[in-house]
Amino acid sequence: NGGFSVISRELLLVKMDSGTVAVVPGDAGGSELFRRVNSQDLDSRMPPEGHDGLSPAEKSLLKKWIEEGARWPSHWAYEPVPPLRNADSFKGQHPVDWFVHRKLDERGIKPSPTADALTLMRRLSLDLTGLLPNADAVRHLNTSRTPFPADSPALATIIDSYLAVPHFGERWARHWLDEARFADSEGYEKDSVKSDAWRFRDWVIKAINDDMPFDDFTRKQLAGDLLPSPSQNDLIATKFNLQTQFNLEGGVDSEEDRTKRVIDRVGTLGSVWMGSSVGCCQCHDHPYDSFRQKDFYRLYAFFNNTDFTADFLGTEPNDADKLRGEREEKRKELADLLQKQLTDKNYSDTTQSKLGQLRSYDSSKDFTRFMTERSDERRPTYIFTRGDFQRPMVDQGTVVADIPEGFGSIKVGDSTPTRLDLANWLVRSQNPMTARVTVNKIWMHLFGQPLADQPQEFGSRGSAPSHPELLDYLARWFMDEAGWSRKKLIRFIVSSQTYQQASATRDDLVDIDPDNRLIARQNRFRVEAEIVRDISLQAAELLCITVGGKSVFPPLPDIVTQQTYAGSNKYKASTGEDRFRRGLYTFFRRTAIDPNLSTFDCPDSSLTRAVRDRSNNPLQALATMHNEVFHESAQAFAVRLLQSRSSDTDEDRINEALRITTGRSPGQAEKATILKLLMSSRKHFSNDAAAATALIGPHAAPDVAVAENAAWVAVTRVILNLDEFLTRS
Repeated sequence: NGGFSVISRELLLVKMDSGTVAVVPGDAGGSELFRRVNSQDLDSRMPPEGHDGLSPAEKSLLKKWIEEGARWPSHWAYEPVPPLRNADSFKGQHPVDWFVHRKLDERGIKPSPTADALTLMRRLSLDLTGLLPNADAVRHLNTSRTPFPADSPALATIIDSYLAVPHFGERWARHWLDEARFADSEGYEKDSVKSDAWRFRDWVIKAINDDMPFDDFTRKQLAGDLLPSPSQNDLIATKFNLQTQFNLEGGVDSEEDRTKRVIDRVGTLGSVWMGSSVGCCQCHDHPYDSFRQKDFYRLYAFFNNTDFTADFLGTEPNDADKLRGEREEKRKELADLLQKQLTDKNYSDTTQSKLGQLRSYDSSKDFTRFMTERSDERRPTYIFTRGDFQRPMVDQGTVVADIPEGFGSIKVGDSTPTRLDLANWLVRSQNPMTARVTVNKIWMHLFGQPLADQPQEFGSRGSAPSHPELLDYLARWFMDEAGWSRKKLIRFIVSSQTYQQASATRDDLVDIDPDNRLIARQNRFRVEAEIVRDISLQAAELLCITVGGKSVFPPLPDIVTQQTYAGSNKYKASTGEDRFRRGLYTFFRRTAIDPNLSTFDCPDSSLTRAVRDRSNNPLQALATMHNEVFHESAQAFAVRLLQSRSSDTDEDRINEALRITTGRSPGQAEKATILKLLMSSRKHFSNDAAAATALIGPHAAPDVAVAENAAWVAVTRVILNLDEFLTRS
């Protein structure tokens, strides 16, 4: 109750509510804790009356510990990242392999052999671009199932080519957008459309393709508006902060909703960059880590004076100045209402109505919203009692923006730190968290599991890394050698033998290491929701690979679109190439998620997510067998095979189908099974022309009999549903 805490050394050494310090390192006599355990006054002695006091030996030990400096082991996540090891210490091995093999050697385990060239090329293509490898390249390699030679120039060329294509940015933007809680709508019941959301998505894609260093990537998103002479792209980057849900329903307290958005930004900051659950400190001190409630509000103060504004970020209309003037009038009226609503809740409905009208105006006139910092009428920040915005602890005074106390301070003199100062602190090389957290997630996307099991919880509730020295090495390498380059780090990791291992389950490891924490093999896992759809369309040669642009509307069942508030989702399916854009560009409405995405565990974007769920359920099989987009893919895939110049016979076409989808040729037994299906389908559809025509749909192969065409659709439906096709090995 008096502010005394032994959760961490930092908290142990801070002043308590009484102004005294519990422990003064090197000075037992000046330490209140030592005075209390020796006190003869039972009202002040620790432990209190009713409990035995410390023994003389225990008091002596406590005194010795304090006088020797009160040494205390830090949690691994908050220890400084050590400098890089000398290259000679790796004895010619790739550093990743040296760390992993050393642990395997300790257990007498051999690493798995290198994956064959086709498997590795498919793995790299799916990991780096989210697409299947080029069919011609697969055909070229299909003559051999041997691995690439060690230090193969051909493999290095393949890696660099995947890092260079625009689809790399799309693939890795999807990972980041999960953390940014990206959506095309505001959330809550009304779930109004954000017509400018796609601009942030495209900014992320371009930033990743341009290999923007992660430190700049951080600064621009958290504080792009505070950079010297910010560009339009810098302003678009701040839309990271506007991905919070925004409640535009009538009767809502606008100030309460604003505070919820600020709270969300603090929690997101903690999860994404610090790997810490600082969000729980909104109401109380952290029960396990050295974050106090005041630390939360120190971070809250960085965002408490942010507002949103809008402008034409891109091509301006001819009447741009006129529209800006109209918007400014609306903004002033709204600002007045927001101020009145702070003390008079009778203005709630009117305020919410005006907020909605401004959103509609911005959308109709093609304005883009972005973050800005208010300079006048600054909001004071107070700690909220139990996190309740209506109960600020005014008597405790205002809280000044700063980093959590356990990490020191970034306050210089009388100047108040800004969001830009916060961003700069996050990416300082001395900061123990950001590089570790980021590297752990990049590793996760390349191996299917992270080095530290809970990427958004590096604190006491999280798991220790399976390879702590490797995580530290990669974090330091990322900062110092790669210069925060995402592409350099990925190239470094995928060039290792550890990444290139085969993924086959090994009997000798089932009991020793069932979860593959020792990384004696690669991992095998289903690709994400968007990629399931993308590769199905790609195999069918339907996929539109245009990069960027507004969100599109693939066909949706009426039952999904009708879920939205008051039937507000007037959904009109896209036509032409837009119907077949990559899943990344699918319009994402929080209350009516495309079932092709939600069925395969796409998150709902209500909160930041670094790790997607990975379920395996019957709905997924039903979707890929019967959903419109997957059935259409099967129809078009059949046309592709029937028109292929390199496939004249049934066996040739089966070989081609397996090569496109899995990167290999079928075995004899497998081929016999598929031929049996083909023959029986031909017989069936020869006797039912209507069923054959219905199965073919709009994708009919020219100059091919209806029954023959339908028989091949039956085959391609099965091949596109192979576990091996939907799995990254």
